[in-house]
Amino acid sequence: MTEWWTSLDLFMKILWCIAIASSLIFIVETVLTFIGADVDFDADADFDVPDGAFEGDPSMNLYTFRNLVNFLLGMSWTAILLKEQVASKVLLMVIAFVAGAILVAAVMMMFKWLSKMQQSGNIDLMKDAEGCNGKVYLTIPAERGGTGKVQITINGAVREYDAVTDSEQDLKTGKAIKVVEAIDNSTLLVEEIDSLII
Repeated sequence: MTEWWTSLDLFMKILWCIAIASSLIFIVETVLTFIGADVDFDADADFDVPDGAFEGDPSMNLYTFRNLVNFLLGMSWTAILLKEQVASKVLLMVIAFVAGAILVAAVMMMFKWLSKMQQSGNIDLMKDAEGCNGKVYLTIPAERGGTGKVQITINGAVREYDAVTDSEQDLKTGKAIKVVEAIDNSTLLVEEIDSLII
């Protein structure tokens, strides 16, 4: 193992470090997602994004830790696997970056599809959601300035929905919330509550 590692050049060592780290994080995220545990890997980030750039479906938000891990996973493993077939490092990295972007898009589409399946169950959101507690999954802009996401426990199951707030401050990822009302069949109006209540 030591001989193999020392035989690698710096470029390949960096790729292997990225591949191993992103693979381990991906495995942990996947296991926690499928056993239904709360995963707090998505982090807040301040980006200058034009107003309306992501209007419509917040599940398509590119700026999440999960998407970064998916990109690094696809990029690093593609570069490692094609290292012997592609002589130019520049071309290799272009191919690897495209593969990473394709993996991010594929995973985003899969989660969007799963989210639609999850929300199409026998829950009447307009009646059942009011008063439910949960937490912010993707930051909710203040004063209904945009849409975020929340995970709430409704009828004994953890569900993920779009959410807005009338709060004067953004509700950051991880904040404890309570559902005030269901605006429509996929969007909730929420307010922050003391995390000790949950």
